[in-house]
Amino acid sequence: MTTTDTFISIPVRIDFDSATPGYSRAMSVLDEAATAELDRVGFDARLRELVRLRASQLNGCAYCVDQHSRAAVAVGDTHQRVHAVAVWKESGFFTARERAALAFTESVTRLADTHVPDEVVDEARAVFSDDEVGALLAAIVTINAWNAIAVATRAWRPRRDRD
Repeated sequence: MTTTDTFISIPVRIDFDSATPGYSRAMSVLDEAATAELDRVGFDARLRELVRLRASQLNGCAYCVDQHSRAAVAVGDTHQRVHAVAVWKESGFFTARERAALAFTESVTRLADTHVPDEVVDEARAVFSDDEVGALLAAIVTINAWNAIAVATRAWRPRRDRD
């Protein structure tokens, strides 16, 4: 990047945390509960972040894509897999469990179009226990709610790395 390159500033539409402090706190509690359910069933932290990342990509949430791609690397995933999650179907970098979780994530995130078909649920249930699928669903619903808030309000900004 040269010194003449400048970043574009994306303005905040609504300061969500200030405008709805009780709801914002409730979303944080919901997020903590979803994460606790994933932890309770021993769900892999790397896959947790890839699920959150994939839903955020589908929803176009710049803040959450930045946050969860960084978090995936922080919990031990590779940059290569983080970059490839957008094309996971075409990539050989993901296990059967991960592929089932990502397929379930995509279907739930796009539920207005997919209606979450039986075969997607069956694929998830073939490699995860019912408790794991439930915890995964809780995480997907929660990240989709965060994405809706972030995209609608632009309340939070991706972190810029220093050059």
